[in-house]
Amino acid sequence: MRFTKKFPDTITIILSISIIFILLTWIVPAGEYARETVNNVEVVVADSYEKVPANPQGLGDLLMAPIKGMTSAAFVIAFIFIVGGAFSIVNKTGAINAGIFRIIEMSKSRPATKKFIVPGVTALFSLAGATFGMSEEILVFILITIPLARALHYDAIVAAAIPVIGTGVGFAGAITNPFTIGIAQTIAEVPLFSGMGYRFVVWIVLTTIACIALQRYASRIDKDPTKSPMYRLGSVLDKEQDEPEIPELNTRRKLILLAFLAAIIALVVGVNSFDWYINEIAALFLGLAVVSAVIYKLNIDIAIKEFTQGAKDMMTAALVIALSKGLLVISEDGKIIDTLLHTVAVLAGDSNQVISSQLMFVFQCTLNFFIPSGSGQAALTMPIMAPLSDLLGISRQVAVLAFQMGDGLTNMIVPTSGVTMGVLSIAGIPYDKWFKWALPYLVILFIAALVLMAPPILFFEW
Repeated sequence: MRFTKKFPDTITIILSISIIFILLTWIVPAGEYARETVNNVEVVVADSYEKVPANPQGLGDLLMAPIKGMTSAAFVIAFIFIVGGAFSIVNKTGAINAGIFRIIEMSKSRPATKKFIVPGVTALFSLAGATFGMSEEILVFILITIPLARALHYDAIVAAAIPVIGTGVGFAGAITNPFTIGIAQTIAEVPLFSGMGYRFVVWIVLTTIACIALQRYASRIDKDPTKSPMYRLGSVLDKEQDEPEIPELNTRRKLILLAFLAAIIALVVGVNSFDWYINEIAALFLGLAVVSAVIYKLNIDIAIKEFTQGAKDMMTAALVIALSKGLLVISEDGKIIDTLLHTVAVLAGDSNQVISSQLMFVFQCTLNFFIPSGSGQAALTMPIMAPLSDLLGISRQVAVLAFQMGDGLTNMIVPTSGVTMGVLSIAGIPYDKWFKWALPYLVILFIAALVLMAPPILFFEW
C-alpha cells in the first residue's frame, strides 16, 4: 500500500505555532517597548526597548488563547461573517456570473478580437480579486475558461492561468478587498481602504504584466502547440464535454449589476470623504444583498438560507483569525512579542528604508507558504509588521502593501493553496508542470513588486 504525505492545513499549522510560542515564552528573554498614541493610533516608541521580568505561559494559557483571540478579533470576525453572507445572496441571483459569462461569450463570437480575449478576461478576474475578493469562486469559473480555451485552440495552462493568475494579481494589487486589505488595515489601525490611489497604480502595473505575459504565451501556443508543457500529456481540453449552463443576463440581473457598481462607487466615496469604517462597510454590503434579493424577487427564506450558508463558509477564516490572534495573546502575555520585534528591527535596521520594506515583502512571501489564507496571514503578521514599520520609520500603509503583494503573488504557486490546487485538479494539470510554467512569470511579478515597494518611501508620503 502506498502512503502519501499531506501538507497540514492552516489551522493545524497555527496550533503548532501556538505550542512553539508557548515554549518560546520559556526561552526568549522578556522585554517591552514603550508605546504612545499619535493621531488616535498606538505606535511603538523607537529606542525604548528594555528587559522586564519573565512571564512564561503554560497549558492553561494555550487552551485559553483561542477564546481570548476570538474576543480580541470579534470586530473583524463579525465583519467577515456579514460580508460573506451578503455576497452569498448576491451570488445566488447569478448576476455576477451572468455578467462575466456574457462577456466571455461575446468575445468568443468575434474572431477579430481573439487577441484581446485572454487579457480582457484576465483583467476581469483581477478586478474581481482587487475589489470584492473573488477567490474560491474561480473553482466555478474554471468550468467556463476550459471550454473558452478549447474554442480558441489554447491549452489547459491558459484555461487555469486566466482565473488563477488573474485573481492572484488582483489580490496583490487589492484596492477594496474586504478579506485582505480590510482586515490588514483594521489591525494596522490605518483608515479602512485608505491609500487607494497608489494601490490602484500597483493593481494596474501587476495586472498589465499578467495580461501581456498570458497573451504572449497563448499566441505562442496558438502558433506551435508543441510549446505547451501539456503537449502529449492530455488534459480536460482533449475531452469532449458539455458546455456549462450560462445564466441569462436578464433585466433583473442587469439591475443587480448596476446596484453592485453603485455600491463599489459608494464604498470609494464613503471611505475617502466620510471616514467610513467597518460598521459602514458591512452595512453597505448588507444593503446590497437586500437590494439584490428584492430585485431578483428572492424568497425571504431562501435569502436567509443563502446568507447563513455564506456566513458558514467564512467559519474557517474566522477560526484562523481567532487562532492567529491567540498567537499574539500568547506572545504578549509572555512578554516576548516586543523582544522578537526588537530582534527583527535590529536586523532590518541595518538596511535603508527601501531595503527594509522589501525584506518585509520577502518575509510575507515566505510565510504565505505555511499560511495561504490572506485573512489569517493578516491576523498573524500585521500585529508585528505594523509596529515594526513604526520602528523603521516606514508608513504602516507600506507594511500593508508588503502583506497584500506577498499574499497575492505567492498564492498562485504554493501547493498549500486549496483554490490553486483545486483549479489545477479540475484542469488536469500536474503541479510540477504548473510550477515550472508559472515560476518565470512569478519571478517577473516578484521583481515588479520589489520595485513598487520603493515609491511610497522615496517619492511621496503615504
